Amino acid sequence: MSKPDAMALGAAPPAAETVSSWAIARRIGVLAAPTSLVAFLQAGAQLIETWLAARQGTAALAGWAVVLPFALLLQQMSAGAMGGGVVAAIARALGGGRRDDASALVMHAVCIAVTAGLVFAVVLAGFPHQVFGAVAGATAAEAAAEYAVWLFGAGAVPAWLANTLASVLRGGGRHALAARVLAAMWVAFPILSWWFAERLGMGLAGIGAGLALASWAAALMMAWVVLRGGAGFMPTLRVRLSGALFHRILSVGLVACALASVANLTTILVTAQLRHFGTTAVAAYGISARLEFLMIPLAFGVGSALTALVGRAVGAGDWHTARRTAWVGAWLALVIAGSVGAAVGLAPAQFAGLFTRDAEVAAIAARALSWVGPAFGGFGLGMALYFASMGAGRMRWPIVAGLCRIGLAAGGGWLLANVGGMGIDGHFLGVALGITAYGLVTAMGVRKGEWSAR
Repeated sequence: MSKPDAMALGAAPPAAETVSSWAIARRIGVLAAPTSLVAFLQAGAQLIETWLAARQGTAALAGWAVVLPFALLLQQMSAGAMGGGVVAAIARALGGGRRDDASALVMHAVCIAVTAGLVFAVVLAGFPHQVFGAVAGATAAEAAAEYAVWLFGAGAVPAWLANTLASVLRGGGRHALAARVLAAMWVAFPILSWWFAERLGMGLAGIGAGLALASWAAALMMAWVVLRGGAGFMPTLRVRLSGALFHRILSVGLVACALASVANLTTILVTAQLRHFGTTAVAAYGISARLEFLMIPLAFGVGSALTALVGRAVGAGDWHTARRTAWVGAWLALVIAGSVGAAVGLAPAQFAGLFTRDAEVAAIAARALSWVGPAFGGFGLGMALYFASMGAGRMRWPIVAGLCRIGLAAGGGWLLANVGGMGIDGHFLGVALGITAYGLVTAMGVRKGEWSAR
C-alpha cells in the first residue's frame, strides 16, 4: 500500500473522540483526491459526449437522451452501487484482519460483474426498439437502436469488469492506482467517440463504439494491475465459490443497485411524461438530466473514500469514527455540488447553450436547469452519505430516500404539471424537489441510533 493510502486507512486510534474533524477531512482528502480527478475527467468526457450527440441532430440527441438513464444505470451500478458493495466487503475484511477473505472476494466480485454485464448486453442490445420505444416512442428508439447495440452489446461486460476491479483496488486503499487506469479511459473516450462518430461517419453509434473500446482497454489494464497484487494483496484465483462471501458483497450491492435503478427509473418516468411535449422536450431534458447526474461522479470522489474509511472503522468496531467520517465527507460533498448547482442555477441559458444550437431545445433545457440546478447541493449531500452508508452496511434510510425521490419527481411532478397547472415547469420542479428530499432523508439516517453495533 502506498504511504498516503496507508496513512489514510491506518488503524483507528484508541480514543476516537480525540480525532479532529480536520484530521478526518485530511484522511478523506488523501483517498478522494485521485478519484475526484477521475471524476472531473469523467464529467468533462460526458459533457463532450453530450455536445457530440447534439451535433448529430435533434433526432439523434433524442435517441441519445432515451438511452442516457440506462447508460447511467450501468455506470452507477458497476462503479458506485455493486462497486460500493465490493469496496465495503473488502475494506471490512481488511479492517477485521481477514486477508484471506479479501483475496477470495475478488473472484466473487468478477463473477457478479460478468453476469450483470451480460444481462445489460442481452436486454438492451438485443431488444433496443422494444425497450426504448416503450419509453420515448418509435422515432427516438430508431435513432437509439444502433447506438445501444454498440454501447451495451460491445461495452457492458468490460465496463462492469473495469469498475469492479477498480473497486477491488479501492477496497484495499489503492485509490490512486485505480484512478490512473480510469483517468486514461476517460481521456481516450471522447477522442475515440469523435473519431468514430464524425471521421468514420458512424454518427451516434460511434459514441457507443468509442466507449466500448475504451472500456475494454481499461478492463484489461485493471485486471493486470489486480493480478499483480495492486490492491495490497494477491487475489485467490482458484477459489470455491461461497454463498457467505457473495452475501458480503450482495447484501450491500443489491440494495445499492436497486437504489440506482430507482434513480434512473425516475429519469425514465419523467422522460416518458415529457414525450407528450414532443421530441424537442425529450432532447432538452436529456441535457438537464446529464448535468444533474454529473453530480454523481463529482460526489463519488468523496463517496468512494467514505465507503473505504467507514468500512475500515466499522470492521474495527469504531462506530463513533464511522459517523464522524460520514458527516465530514457529507459537508465536503455539499459544498462541491452546491457550488456547481449555484453556477448552473444562475446561468441556465448559458449552460444549455453549450450543448445544442437548436434554440427551442436550448430554451427548454434552460427552464429545466433553472429549477433543478439549485437542488444540486442536496443531491451531493445525499450521494456522499449514501456511499458512507454502504461502508457501514446501513442502507435502510437510503432506501426510504430513493422512494421519496421517485415519488416527488414522477408523482409530484405530474401533479404540479397537470393539476397545479404548471405545465412542463411542474415536471422540472418535481425533479428538483425529489433530489432535495433524497439528500435530506438520507442525512436523517446517519445518527447514533442507526449507526451502531447490533
